[in-house]
Amino acid sequence: MMQIEAAQKYILSKLEQELAPNLYYHGIHHTLDVVNVALQIAEEENVKDSEFLALLKTAATYHDSGFLMAYSGHEAEGCGIVRDVLPGFGYSQGHIEIICGMIMSTKVPQSAATDLEKILCDADLDYLGRDDFKSIGETLYAELSARSLIGNRQDWNQLQIRFLESHQYHTKRSRLLREPQKQAHLNELRETV
Repeated sequence: MMQIEAAQKYILSKLEQELAPNLYYHGIHHTLDVVNVALQIAEEENVKDSEFLALLKTAATYHDSGFLMAYSGHEAEGCGIVRDVLPGFGYSQGHIEIICGMIMSTKVPQSAATDLEKILCDADLDYLGRDDFKSIGETLYAELSARSLIGNRQDWNQLQIRFLESHQYHTKRSRLLREPQKQAHLNELRETV
């Protein structure tokens, strides 16, 4: 039987203690946000199956655990962690493959195929259509700057415009609730460049 709470507690403790301090965006606060939003979306999308919800909650909790190992390719690293750790918490091979599918689907550009993958992808980028878009974006800019992965503010704004233009929400809930605000953010950014 899956020990969801224990599996969650294990990785959250590791993230809290071991993540690089300059992961201003991909810190534990982002993981907790994604877990909460994923469960909200699941509820609004009428996902009732307790096993599906358990797998979604686990995948959301582990989706950025790969940052413990590497910055680039963290999704694959996260799947490695899932494969190493979750059997010890009662997860079957089938469960692990579903969880890894969800984690890998969040790799940009996102490639969600299943309903669970769609929910996790939308939860991961929920902020694109929220009021805290600018403040969260600032943390990502700081994180990329700390790694010399982005140039100046103009480069950042151009990157955000391209990203928002190519991004699509997958769930009905996110298309209704987040897409209009995301488009407003995009229009605002276009005015700045």
